[in-house]
Amino acid sequence: MPFEPRTPGPDHPIVVEPTHDHVVVRIGGVVVAESSRPVVLYESTYPAVYYLPADDVDWTALRSSETSTYCPYKGEAAYYDAVTGGGVVADAAWSYPEPYPAVAAIAGRLAFYQDRTQILVAAGS
Repeated sequence: MPFEPRTPGPDHPIVVEPTHDHVVVRIGGVVVAESSRPVVLYESTYPAVYYLPADDVDWTALRSSETSTYCPYKGEAAYYDAVTGGGVVADAAWSYPEPYPAVAAIAGRLAFYQDRTQILVAAGS
């Protein structure tokens, strides 16, 4: 079954904006990502999501998951388990390796689940 991409609009708005906020992601007290270069994705009525550059992620704490999902507005998502001394947190993060053009700014970035990780945001200047 082919996927049918949708374009964000008034009925389902999506905005991706750069921010100067400093974001730290911890799992079990271990920093797995830290960035002063995130973008924020605002989608419809969902909570805002920070996407951090892949270069700002500790890849020794993540491994690819078998999970994948599809969003008609963003594309196919790949997921990552977090592996720390405290154990494994399944599907703690996700990315869109080839996002649709409307959200191209999230390419090469990862987002983390707020209910599976501790995300600390300090307002930038």
